[in-house]
Amino acid sequence: MIISIGNDHAGTSLKKELKKELINSGYKTLDRGTYDEESVDYPDFIHLVAEDVEKGKANKGIIICGSGNGAAMTANKWEKIRAALCWNKETAILARKHNDANILSLPARFVSLKKAKEMVLLFIKTSFDGGRHKKRIKKIPC
Repeated sequence: MIISIGNDHAGTSLKKELKKELINSGYKTLDRGTYDEESVDYPDFIHLVAEDVEKGKANKGIIICGSGNGAAMTANKWEKIRAALCWNKETAILARKHNDANILSLPARFVSLKKAKEMVLLFIKTSFDGGRHKKRIKKIPC
């Protein structure tokens, strides 16, 4: 499985640690930057992750910014993307089970590394429940 991951300056250190965790867990990663803590515009990096997922270059995506909101809003502009802003393992699991989210958005300034690692691994391993949720997913696009 290939995971595309991108961030702004607020998420650089978290991304580095999550990337190690993913690689150690047997996943391949596409690191779309940024690579340091110099201020950048998050859409420049988030769009790259969303494009990877939408075009099938990656199976899932992880995006990180200070609050997670800007990253999620940016990714969700893509037609086939369902980015979920999550802050605990329960929201990460439900994002997959009920919403078939394909990108996890993390708020770097509000979650610990331990919690972020848990969310990432659960997000990747959790399957979509389908059923009644599938009908609802089809109603999301405008």
